[in-house]
Amino acid sequence: MLATLVAIALVVQDQAPLRASPQDSSPRQATLWQGEWLEVRGERQGFLQVYDHRRERPGYVRATQVRVYSLDETSVPRLQAVMEFVKETPGAEALGIGHAAALLRAAKASQVGPEFFAALGTMADRLARRATSNRTNDTALAAHLDVAASYGVKLLGFEREGRTRVCYDGEAFRRVLALGGSAEARLQAALALTRPECIDPALGPVELHALHTWRRSVLEQVDASALPPYLANRLHLRRAEVEATLAYQFSRRGELQRGVEAGERSVDALARVSKAELAEEDKGAYAATAVRVGASRAASAHEAPRPSSGPQLAWTSGQPGETCLRLEDAGAARRVLFERCTYGLVWPASSRRSAPGTAVTVAVQMLEGWTELWVFHQEDGEWKLDTLAPAAVEPSLGYVELAGFSPDGSRILVTREVVSEGRVKSSFQVLKRDTLAPERSAERPEAIGSFQRWSSADWRERTVSLR
Repeated sequence: MLATLVAIALVVQDQAPLRASPQDSSPRQATLWQGEWLEVRGERQGFLQVYDHRRERPGYVRATQVRVYSLDETSVPRLQAVMEFVKETPGAEALGIGHAAALLRAAKASQVGPEFFAALGTMADRLARRATSNRTNDTALAAHLDVAASYGVKLLGFEREGRTRVCYDGEAFRRVLALGGSAEARLQAALALTRPECIDPALGPVELHALHTWRRSVLEQVDASALPPYLANRLHLRRAEVEATLAYQFSRRGELQRGVEAGERSVDALARVSKAELAEEDKGAYAATAVRVGASRAASAHEAPRPSSGPQLAWTSGQPGETCLRLEDAGAARRVLFERCTYGLVWPASSRRSAPGTAVTVAVQMLEGWTELWVFHQEDGEWKLDTLAPAAVEPSLGYVELAGFSPDGSRILVTREVVSEGRVKSSFQVLKRDTLAPERSAERPEAIGSFQRWSSADWRERTVSLR
């Protein structure tokens, strides 16, 4: 419709009245909101005579409440100037989107490049975040969302934890990646398109795996070396999160080698983050990403040499989707000492045994971001199994990993990290082998001398908890 008009008026003020006649005392035909467009048909007494195609009614609007543009190349510089001004202005997203729509009609194809779509995506994405964070009945916000939708901007809503999250579908950002653009623009587009909180919780396992694989391909289109260090950090963090997720998903699908490779890539991406260049607003994301990487770190663990005698773990398939762990005596008889089956993802290479052979541990990832430590230990000549969880909370994001054993095998060293109430809580503990009760606990390993002495070189080399 816009392309067939000679001139349009874009509303620049919220709650601008559309009058029945060119007088402030005349009846209000409708209430207009910033970003809406009107067809200009004339001018009378300081009012513009217009036609509102959305509401299919004519009327008059004050000339000071709109900006008039002809839909040809002469208006392009003015439209671009307004877009550039409001691009980073909170609350003016609908106004900017309206100007973007007019610019798209007025400009030649050669004048519409990745910068245009980056600006459009920025405004649409910020409008979605405004809608998510707003908890009141905001009439203006609802109107701005309606204006954006009238221009074809698609916003999606998902129910998460009793709240609705609104997300932009990212069409403009896809065009930024397709057309090229600066490294910063490509990074902004990639981060917006791969935002984890905008993943539809209703997706099934097959759709989720395809989505995460696509997220990886999107992030690969950004060159970290062309970015300032603090922006490169954001790219590395998102890559670490995606690869940690894929490590779990590939392994769950039986593609173990690809799972190992993704686990290694997640650890490598996290290691590339420069803490000295980490922006203050990214520190929380860095800590949470490290926990997610830690939950899948066992995917990249190197298998320890298997003992020729004493207890050792073996694993077989149980019911469909089930793995059965069997603790066996490594002697000729292969006597079964203990057996337990689980639907969790067992990481065989993470299995470790104490020097005296009185305890055997293995990492079991129960959920995408939740890894427990299974401890087989001997008590009064009998073997039993206890499970160490990251924390006594509802499973969300966390892990617990083995850090070593005391020389006599009477103590087990573990690290726990969990995201709780938006904060990362870390704990380094020395546990009694027989009860698994904490004997010493601290937020840093330096605070426990025995932890420092007994922690294994393998753990110190591979853990992300010492970041």
